[in-house]
Amino acid sequence: MKCPRCNSESIDIMAKSPVGDVWEVYLCDTCTFSWRSTEGTNITDPEQYDKRFKLNPEEFDTLAQIPPIPPLLKK
Repeated sequence: MKCPRCNSESIDIMAKSPVGDVWEVYLCDTCTFSWRSTEGTNITDPEQYDKRFKLNPEEFDTLAQIPPIPPLLKK
């Protein structure tokens, strides 16, 4: 299995349906993307995942960082 977003093969099962093995939730160890086994192939299949949202793990160090939250204003 590959991560639909970054194509990593380092995937863990995060949760399973409590009854009947109906669904599983997977978590990518590389990009932290998660998805359910019951979602459509446009989400679960790396080849069909929207190319606009794909990530390249080699570029993670150069991606923009989330800006820090500024201190609260005093009134």
